[in-house]
Amino acid sequence: MKLHNKKKYLSFLKFKRDFQQYGLEKARSYEIVLHWLSSRMSRSQFLLLSGILVGLTAGLAGVVLKTLVHNIHYFITHKVHFEYQILFYIVFPFLGIVLTTVIVQTIFKGQDRKGIGAILYEIAQNSSIVSSVKMYSQIIQSAITVGLGGSAGLESPIAVTGAAIGSNFAQTYRLSYKERTLLLAAGASAGIASAFNAPIAGIMFAFEILLTGVVFTDFIPLVVAAVCGSLLSRILLQEDVLFRFYTREAFNYKNVPYYLILGIFTGLYARYFVLMSQKVEHFIHKLKMSPLRRAMFGGAVLSLLCVLFPPLFGEGYDTIKAFTNGETLEIMENSLFRYFEIKSLTVIMFLVLVLILKAFATPFTIFSGGNGGNFAPSLFAGGTTGFLFAIVCQQLGFKDVPVTNLVLVGMAGTMSGILYAPLTAIFLIAESSFGYDLFIPLMIVSVISYLMAKRFSSISPELKSLADQGKIFTNKHDKNLLFSLNTKDYIDFKSQTINENASVEELFEMIKNGNKNTFAVVDNDKKLKGILDLDDVRPYLFNKETESLSLRKLMKAPPAIINPENKAQEILQIFDDTGYWNLPVVDGNKQFIGFISKSAILIGYRQLLKLYSE
Repeated sequence: MKLHNKKKYLSFLKFKRDFQQYGLEKARSYEIVLHWLSSRMSRSQFLLLSGILVGLTAGLAGVVLKTLVHNIHYFITHKVHFEYQILFYIVFPFLGIVLTTVIVQTIFKGQDRKGIGAILYEIAQNSSIVSSVKMYSQIIQSAITVGLGGSAGLESPIAVTGAAIGSNFAQTYRLSYKERTLLLAAGASAGIASAFNAPIAGIMFAFEILLTGVVFTDFIPLVVAAVCGSLLSRILLQEDVLFRFYTREAFNYKNVPYYLILGIFTGLYARYFVLMSQKVEHFIHKLKMSPLRRAMFGGAVLSLLCVLFPPLFGEGYDTIKAFTNGETLEIMENSLFRYFEIKSLTVIMFLVLVLILKAFATPFTIFSGGNGGNFAPSLFAGGTTGFLFAIVCQQLGFKDVPVTNLVLVGMAGTMSGILYAPLTAIFLIAESSFGYDLFIPLMIVSVISYLMAKRFSSISPELKSLADQGKIFTNKHDKNLLFSLNTKDYIDFKSQTINENASVEELFEMIKNGNKNTFAVVDNDKKLKGILDLDDVRPYLFNKETESLSLRKLMKAPPAIINPENKAQEILQIFDDTGYWNLPVVDGNKQFIGFISKSAILIGYRQLLKLYSE
């Protein structure tokens, strides 16, 4: 037994020596241990260990960010008297967006790609390689933005941070693309799980949003990571920081009509929120301002909105909890509505205005220079919609209205319609409220809202532009693979060319000494004038009377011309339309670059399909 242990120890020392020999002398000791473990463990065992480590790290990052923002909010909203709070609402949202922009421009050199789209882009276009900077940049930026009152959520930055942690872990230990993608998704799901203490919701988020179009058979590391992230948040986060709802009514099938109607309302509001967000985004991008001035403008708008309606300050989860705890009047007392006589109609007007303006506060926060996501805004708006619907029903004379349940399922409905993630929304609310008996109303409202959203747009409008450009994967697997092919990798840059003024004998000599079947005819500036196929020339190869022949007579116009920016899917469609197997590629100046063949693209597609299927 001692001899066996001694051999293991000598094996480890040998591994350490070899590890240092290859230029990694400065590697951290725990990395040496993990490298050694990866060489001794099976793939499944090491992936399981990786899932645990990535889950704990991403979960810890989520806990740190949530705690930091919560403490800032608590000081502003609970330790400061109302009159002074107005000053905070004026100064801090403005300061949050401006400071975030300054940090992005100075420290991170303008690299402000953010949100779920950033993760999907890295999966599809960068082999799931995420910059190591994103392991901390998103935490810094979102903590400043949301902590100082930005009307956005922390969940998207947490997900990006977790994804960066998973990706960089996989890069360190030289894992394959599929394993790297799996750990990227594991880190993101652990981040979401820690933010809500909802492991199943984290897993659903990974499958429903991140891994769309990616086929996986081994997802145990992802599950383990989500559990670790959720466990950390449960242990470390204070009870008032957790996204928890303890007050609710038991499900009664007689209340199904309420949920059916609420599903329609949440679907309509989700569409309104998306449209307003797009309009604000386009408006801000059209402003001819420097990033700093744009941030100052957006910050000023946000500060004004927060002064008028304090529930727009920050994530808004405390407001939703107040709704479920019957503390609505306290919320209004902390706003300018305290100067009005608070009646039921006043409450309804207040909630309607909050919902209308939330669709402006969030995009102004995000697109003017802040950092955050639509997770929290969709939940806040959904809870407010459900509460507003409940109050209206009570005013219409309906009895036993399930107010708290309508708030909870409203959150799921609006989140489904905005993020196109019904399963994530259903399990998130079920886990956060311990309301597993609410699955039926949660499914009713979420599905109705989701189907309404799909009716307007088949893919989330937030991601549609990237999807149309082929920069992210969709649920069409074949299309994803084709978009993954880089056109420039399949251009034959050694294609043979001949000047249009050359003689036929020069062409024959080129055919004799070359190995190509297709030739490009160019002018003195290398601009494409036509093409020649060997079949077109063959009848004249053994004809001695070629004096009357010229290249201009032999060449023909190409049936189509390819641009290097064309996607593989577009090129294959052109091949199908023309019936050709080789087509010329020219640049923006119409200069000939080379030929591209249908066979090369199909071979690349089959190789990629094999890689994804392993």
